[in-house]
Amino acid sequence: MFQATVVKWILLYLVISPTLFIICLSDVHSTNLLAAKRKRMSDRVRKMFYHAYDNYMMYAFPHDELKPLTRTFTDSLSELGNLKLEHLPQQYNGSALTLIESLSSLAILGNHTEFEKAIIWLSENLSFDVDARINLFECNIRVLGGLVSAHILATDSTNRLVQGIYKNQLLDLAEDLGRRFLPAFNTPTGLPYAWINLKHGVIADETTETSTSGCGSLILEMGALSRLTGDPRFETAALHALRKLWSMRSSLNLVGTTLDVATGEWIEFSSGIGAGVDSFYEYLMKAYVLFGRDEIWKMFQSAYIAVQKYFRHGPWYHEADMRTGIATYWQLTSLQAFWPGLQVLVGDIEAANSSHREFFKVWKKYGVLPERYLLDHQMLHPTEKYYPLRPELAESTFYLYQATKDPWYMEVGETIMNSLNAHTRVKGGFASIRDVTTMQLEDHQHSFFLAETCKYLYLLFDDSFLLNQNYIFTTEGHPLPVRSNWHEKLPGAYNLRNGSSIKNGEQIKRTSAMSLQVCPASMIQHETNERRLESACHIPDTRADHRCFSEDDCGFDANTCKRRSCSMAGYCGLWSII
Repeated sequence: MFQATVVKWILLYLVISPTLFIICLSDVHSTNLLAAKRKRMSDRVRKMFYHAYDNYMMYAFPHDELKPLTRTFTDSLSELGNLKLEHLPQQYNGSALTLIESLSSLAILGNHTEFEKAIIWLSENLSFDVDARINLFECNIRVLGGLVSAHILATDSTNRLVQGIYKNQLLDLAEDLGRRFLPAFNTPTGLPYAWINLKHGVIADETTETSTSGCGSLILEMGALSRLTGDPRFETAALHALRKLWSMRSSLNLVGTTLDVATGEWIEFSSGIGAGVDSFYEYLMKAYVLFGRDEIWKMFQSAYIAVQKYFRHGPWYHEADMRTGIATYWQLTSLQAFWPGLQVLVGDIEAANSSHREFFKVWKKYGVLPERYLLDHQMLHPTEKYYPLRPELAESTFYLYQATKDPWYMEVGETIMNSLNAHTRVKGGFASIRDVTTMQLEDHQHSFFLAETCKYLYLLFDDSFLLNQNYIFTTEGHPLPVRSNWHEKLPGAYNLRNGSSIKNGEQIKRTSAMSLQVCPASMIQHETNERRLESACHIPDTRADHRCFSEDDCGFDANTCKRRSCSMAGYCGLWSII
C-alpha cells in the first residue's frame, strides 16, 4: 500500500513538473521581455532629452529658453525677455535657465561629464547682480530649486565629480539668490510680492496682487536652503507666508486663487486644484515629508479633505467658491493632472487611478492634453487649446507605477512619448502646440520639458536613480533628499504598525488614515478580519450593516470625504445630498 502511494506521487510529480517548469520559464521570459522593453523606452527618452538639450546648448545657451522652430532664444524668466538682443543690458548674459533646470536630469541620466561642465560654467559665469524684474515664484521653483538640488547631487559621491572641482559654488549662488528674494517679504502681511528686481528689490508702485501658489509654494526650496546654509531667514520667511495664507482660509478650509499681499484680502474667490493654487496643496504635503512639521500636516489634512468634499465630482475636480463651496467652473485644466501623483503620496491610490484614467482619455482624444477642457460641455475651451509640453500627466503616471507596479502605466508613458515625438519634435528641439485641433506648433521649448517631462518619463522606465534613496520632487521636478536631520521630529506615525490600532476586537476607533498619518493600504492587517480602508479620509461606519442609532455611529465617505449621517430609518449614508 505504501509503495503504491509513493508510485502515485512520483507519477503525479512527473506529470506536473514539466508544466511548472514551463510556467517558470514563461515567467522568466515575461520578466526579461519587460526589462528589455523598459531599456528600449528609457533609451528613447534619453534621446528625446538630448535632442532638446543639445539644441538649446547650440542655439540658445546661455539665455533662458530655446525657440526650436527658428533656432533662436528667449529670456523668458524676466521682463528682459521682451527686449531684443541689441537692447539687453551690457552685463546681462542670460540666466542659463534651461541649463540650471537640466542639472538634476543630467545627474539622473548619469552624464557626470556634462553635469560637471555645467557646474563649472555656472560657477564662473552666473550672476544675479542684474537689473532684472523677475517673478518670485518661477525663479524660486526653477532657479533656486535647480541650484539647491544640483548642489546636493554634486556633493553625492555617486556622481563622481573630479575631486576638488566642486567647492559649494552652486550653494553660494543659491544663497545669493535667496538673499535677493527676502525684500519681497517686506509687506504688512508677510506675504511676498509676486515680482522683485534682483538688483534693486521691490520697485516703486509694484503690483500687490499675487496667487495662492505664488506665496504658498516657497517652503521646499527656501527651507532646504536654510538647512544647507544654517541661515534660518529663508525658511522663516516662507513659513510665515504659508501660515498667513492658511489663516486666510474660509470656514470650509478652502482658499482662493489670487490675493492682495498688502491688505491680506482675497481678490478671486473661485478656486480649484489647477492654475494659481495647485502647488500650494502639493507643497503642504511635501513640506511635511521633508521637514516633519506637524502643523503643516494639519494644514494639509484639512485642505485635502476640503478639496475632496467641495471640488470632487466623480473622477473630476471642478472649481468652487471658497466661501460657499458652490461649483463655479466645470473645467479640466492640464495643471490638474498633477493631483493623482499627489494622491499617491497620501495613499489614495484608488482615487488617483480614477482621475488619472480620465486625464489619459482626454490625452488620447486629442493626442496631447489641452490646456483647458470644459467638462459641462465636453468640449475644448475656445481660446485655451494649446499644449506647452507640460509634464503633469507623465508625473502622475510615474507615481502610480511606483505605487502599483502595474505595467499599464508604462503603456501610458509610451503613448505620451509617442505623442511628443509625433507632434512636437522638430529639427531644432521640441516645440509647444498652439492648437491641439490642428497641431499647429508654437516656437517655444519650455525649460520644464527637460526638468520634468523628460525626467518623469525616464524615471518611469528606469528608476535606478531612486534605488535605496528617498527623494521628494519639487513642483519643478528637482529632487530633494528626505533627511532625518532636517526633520523637526520623526513622528511615530511613520511606523506603519501603528495602523493596527484602528480596530481592537469589536471596538472601532473613530479615526482615518490621515489622522493617523499613514497610508490607507498600511492599515490592512491580513491576519485579522479588519476592513480595508478605501481612502485616506475614510472612517468606517460603526456597524458593518450600516445601521445607526445616532450620528456618532456613522463615519466619513471614502470618495467624497463627507460626513455620513443617520437617516430616520436608521441607516448611515450621504442623505443630505439626495
